[in-house]
Amino acid sequence: QVQLVESGGGLVQAGGSLRLSCANSGNIFSINAMGWYRQAPGKQRELVATTTSSGGTNYADSVKGRFTISRDYRENKVYLQMSSLKPEDTAVYYCYAAVRRYAYESYTDYWGQGTQVTVSS
Repeated sequence: QVQLVESGGGLVQAGGSLRLSCANSGNIFSINAMGWYRQAPGKQRELVATTTSSGGTNYADSVKGRFTISRDYRENKVYLQMSSLKPEDTAVYYCYAAVRRYAYESYTDYWGQGTQVTVSS
């Protein structure tokens, strides 16, 4: 069983910063992509930032220049540094990982339970 656990969410004023962390546990042979998605009330879940096993990154246009994704390959952790936060960044943020538990398996997507980020104006 693979589990992803997020931490670091909270309430912050507009213009402030937060750092989200995501730790993986369980039987993991390898991880391909890892990243962050978010879902605001009444909206669909959307990509925030992802990083590949080779170090490539991808960001939503709305967060470029403000958010930075990083990854600890040895510890299988992923982080999201969020700066210059805006009220429209308010959402539940979900950690994501494409995990292969055994060498003979294909990659499967796993999700964390989510952490709330609220940005007040």
